[in-house]
Amino acid sequence: MSGPITGALAGVTVLEFASYVSGPYAGMMLADLGAEVIKIESPNGGDAFRGWGPADYSATFGSVNRNKKSVVLDLKTEEGARAAFELALEADVLIENLRTGAMDRLGLGYAAVSAKNPRLVYCSITGFGGTGPYAQRPGYDTVGQAMSGLLSLLTDLDDPKGMGISLSDHLTGMMGAYGILGALMARNLTGKGQRVETSLLEATAAFLGENAARFFEDGKTPSRATRTKTALVFAFTDRDGKPFVVHLSSPPKFFAGLARVAGHEHWIEDPRFKTKKDRQINYDTLKEQLQAIFRTGKRADWLRKLLENDVPSGPIYQLDEVFADPQVQHLGLVRSVPHPKLGEVKLVGGGVSLSDTPTAIRSAAPALGEHNDEILARIGRVKAAAK
Repeated sequence: MSGPITGALAGVTVLEFASYVSGPYAGMMLADLGAEVIKIESPNGGDAFRGWGPADYSATFGSVNRNKKSVVLDLKTEEGARAAFELALEADVLIENLRTGAMDRLGLGYAAVSAKNPRLVYCSITGFGGTGPYAQRPGYDTVGQAMSGLLSLLTDLDDPKGMGISLSDHLTGMMGAYGILGALMARNLTGKGQRVETSLLEATAAFLGENAARFFEDGKTPSRATRTKTALVFAFTDRDGKPFVVHLSSPPKFFAGLARVAGHEHWIEDPRFKTKKDRQINYDTLKEQLQAIFRTGKRADWLRKLLENDVPSGPIYQLDEVFADPQVQHLGLVRSVPHPKLGEVKLVGGGVSLSDTPTAIRSAAPALGEHNDEILARIGRVKAAAK
């Protein structure tokens, strides 16, 4: 990789055979850390997310493919598959989220590639795992949320609704990146790469560790309300319908502050609410009385009073409110990135800061096949089959 060493993964080359969210998100996380990520795309339009927006730029595609290089190869041809194999021999990491068995059929499976490149960290992301009765099922985000149990904790099961974000996809991408980083560290010790596997089902179920542990302990199936009552989480609306939340957790001082703001300081000694256990048992009563009080005033005033009393609370923002918030602006979460046709595009930065090797957004998502000549020249295949 050319250029100065500016990221924690500078010098690491990642080959990505992935589309939609989970695999590309894993690759993007590594790219933000400084890795060179080469995205292999098909000649018939590339990653399907490219078609989810205007021809010049799809925000959906751009959100998980920044900092990457695009190479178009037709893997169904001998020449295209061979070029991909040669690139894999020079890579440190390979990420794929194709249907189970697809990479093997292309001659790009773990056994074939690692036999020639034993230092390779090979990450496979599937819907349900590479083996087992569901291995060949199509796996998409909402199915992962549903079958892992996550959706049952997010929606009302009497009136179920899908979520407005691809939670399983993103969680699985994060889990894939986590596994890859662990395998790279192990390679520093052993000199050998290894296979990393995760799936929508595994990653999302693992994310539910708290609820699972509670289920294993008492055998009771948790619902969406279970944690809200256990952690004393409340959501309210003000007189204008503006929503906000309060999270009391365990410290008694938080409930004392809430009682003062509500004008019912005597609740602190009320036997219905005196202890955390009392408040959990009488959660519905407490919530009903608080909602009646909070509906009489404005959200901004209530939140000011709650914060003055050190009560953990905050508005339920929509995205326009998020990015207008002074703390979000202070953290610099919105990044403007140059784009050859649009002038610039805006993206949300990574969620972590490293003091010595900071993450960076160096480029917007690439055009389809933008880096064919640059990358294929490395293996002497500038004219490798891309059609």
